[in-house]
Amino acid sequence: MAECASEISNTAGPVEAKEELLDECDSIWKQIEEGQSKLMLQGTETLPPSDTKLSLLMLRWKALTVDVRQQQARNPELISTNPDVLLELGKEELQKVKNDLETVLSTLRLKNKRLEEDLKSLKTRELNGLKNKLLKIETYKKELLSALGEFLDKHFPLPEEDENTEKKNSSAEPAVQLITLQEILEMLINTLMTTPHKPYITINESFWPPYIEVLLRHGVALRHPEDPNRIRLQAYHM
Repeated sequence: MAECASEISNTAGPVEAKEELLDECDSIWKQIEEGQSKLMLQGTETLPPSDTKLSLLMLRWKALTVDVRQQQARNPELISTNPDVLLELGKEELQKVKNDLETVLSTLRLKNKRLEEDLKSLKTRELNGLKNKLLKIETYKKELLSALGEFLDKHFPLPEEDENTEKKNSSAEPAVQLITLQEILEMLINTLMTTPHKPYITINESFWPPYIEVLLRHGVALRHPEDPNRIRLQAYHM
């Protein structure tokens, strides 16, 4: 096989040197094609028709094996020793690499921009969704408290003071204003939610004892194990 690395005149310009190199490569490629054609013709003249395809493949494989061994035994050769040609080829390769890198960089920037826009849009949608959920929960909470208040006022009203009690208290200190069962429940709920590590509230004179007994008897509230004057809401969510 003819060598592609023939000596090119050092006085030739970059354009002339490049054209000279291309002409050499074209000439070598034509020689390779001619050799391959001759090899194929030799194989078809000596082989029986039934084994032609297999034998041709074997011949091609043997020829390629010999060529590979020859190439491995040779030292690597430069395409050309002309510095102008090498410089020109180097510039072309560097320009290709630069163009490829610029394309990759442009693609990455575009993807990053799209990701940032998608993330911003996602955060906005999630924030709006959370706000809507909170509004719905707040509305539902008000509706529940209103329904609970109506139920408790109807079935668990505060005791009514009779005339004798009013006469007794007329000359003494005014009686303590009792709070409703709904107010007691709200105090228990708020304490458990705001300070779960300290969920107990202290019972005082404004708590009507029958209300406390109802809450304890039905498991709605629990007494403190060491202080009977403190109660907490049963933690149903745990």
